[in-house]
Amino acid sequence: MCRHLAYLGPPVTLRSLLTDPPHGLATQSWAPRRQRHGTVNVDGFGVGWYAPGDPEPARYRRAGPVWADPSFADLARVTRSGAVLAAVRSATAGTEPGEAAAAPFAAGRWLFSHNGVLTGWPAAAAGLAAALPPAELIALPARSDSALLWALVRARLMAGVTLGGALAGTLADLAAQRLDGRFNFLLTDGETVAATAAGDTLCYRAGPGQVLVASEPGDDEPGWAEIPDGSLLEATAAGVQITPLGAWPGEPGTTETLTQAAGTGPAAADGRRSY
Repeated sequence: MCRHLAYLGPPVTLRSLLTDPPHGLATQSWAPRRQRHGTVNVDGFGVGWYAPGDPEPARYRRAGPVWADPSFADLARVTRSGAVLAAVRSATAGTEPGEAAAAPFAAGRWLFSHNGVLTGWPAAAAGLAAALPPAELIALPARSDSALLWALVRARLMAGVTLGGALAGTLADLAAQRLDGRFNFLLTDGETVAATAAGDTLCYRAGPGQVLVASEPGDDEPGWAEIPDGSLLEATAAGVQITPLGAWPGEPGTTETLTQAAGTGPAAADGRRSY
């Protein structure tokens, strides 16, 4: 259900991130290679990017597949940014269609995407919805599991919780309510990226002064590392840290630790690994 990516580093064109790679996000809308659930992602797409000197990102979203938008090629060719979050959507059954339901969702300086599904939507969401103030519930950008989950993450961010803490805390709430699903979250403020691998694929590639986090590699070049299921990734252009989340909704038991194939960084004292 969906594919997404986030980039931090020197300014590059949107085209170089999304459409130029042979298996990039645009191609993943119709031919993903590692997607575990669903076969295509044609229910909308979106991209958010940060301009120099402006902490609030711009967004471009559409309700249909990326290849059906003749304007996007020109936009992607000339738009450059050093911080990007983009997604292609495969909608959860029973959720609202349309541009407003396409990631990235935004609030202030934050951009958010959800690759996955809340099992039992919409009935299973009743307890989560009850936890939100009525004004926030009414203001949801779309009637979808992803929009509701974004509201829960955003509430933590507004309370001053870190990006990684907001994602992990939301997963803990889902576990406490015994809700199942797949919850690969992707969140950025233009300087940091946080992501969860919780039910679907996630990988990253880091280089000098840059990092790319994605549902799946956009090419077959070396340097991609797989993130173990049940993990939290926190990254800046300077480095990446991966932390086991413990049990997460839909996955009973404990999670794996990182293998040597995913990197060779030393373990930190708190159990995280740095790269």
